[in-house]
Amino acid sequence: MSDLIAPTRPAATTGSAAVEQEFTFSKADFDKVRELIYQRAGISLHAGKQAMVYSRLSRRLRETSHRSFADYLQWLQSHTGASGDAEWQEFINCLTTNLTSFFREDHHFHALADDLKARAGQNLRIWCSAASTGEEPYSIAMTVAEALGPSAAVRILASDIDTKVLATAQRGVYDADSRGLSPQRLQKHFLRGKGANAGFIRVKPELARMIEFRPFNLMARDWALGEPFDIIFCRNVMIYFDAQTQRQVLQQMHRITRPGGLLYVGHSENFTDSRDLYKLRGKTIYQKA
Repeated sequence: MSDLIAPTRPAATTGSAAVEQEFTFSKADFDKVRELIYQRAGISLHAGKQAMVYSRLSRRLRETSHRSFADYLQWLQSHTGASGDAEWQEFINCLTTNLTSFFREDHHFHALADDLKARAGQNLRIWCSAASTGEEPYSIAMTVAEALGPSAAVRILASDIDTKVLATAQRGVYDADSRGLSPQRLQKHFLRGKGANAGFIRVKPELARMIEFRPFNLMARDWALGEPFDIIFCRNVMIYFDAQTQRQVLQQMHRITRPGGLLYVGHSENFTDSRDLYKLRGKTIYQKA
């Protein structure tokens, strides 16, 4: 055994007992992370998220060979060019939350089927603005195929700020026992893996063709997303924004929504303070005012 003495590691002050940490992480470091993720992604991290931030970002410190959060954050802010942009994306990827499943909050998809049938025969454009690993946009596509047929004139844009989950979404490969899929939908919309791919399913090509995947940050100044949308899904995203940022995003969405267009939001999100933009039409479904 070596006679070298391991360096003392600082203890976390979060929680009831001190916990050894691999990296130095002060309150000032945490406050700087909160400032940077708010500037870059509009996400408001409350004080209770210190342990989560440490857990998620410590991987980046290891991979970039930094020994403290202060060093990493200083390097991040001074790092420029393509490699700097790539690290900012890694920073954002680490701090975004991706909780999803097929047909999550399924009442929305029953309502979507009715809305689609009411617009049958029209060229429709749908935006899934927080695609995560793809379950939501594929659920939208399945609903379109079931309500209007697989050749319906419906285009779906699926975007996310997290490029890693978006890559998973674009692959369209999932566990065969993924939550939210009925046996009928599994058979109709997916291909089952064989051999080395047993236990996995892949979205059928005719479903995948409905969807264009694209990275997008809701904090971007330029919302050049093409033609206006008839329906926007922005579910369980605004809960991470403060009131000012929510209003800013709603204004941008209002601008790119067609007259009478619909906005589907999460079950805990309420925008009655923005009645000038969207009016409540049903359970967490708003219509452009």
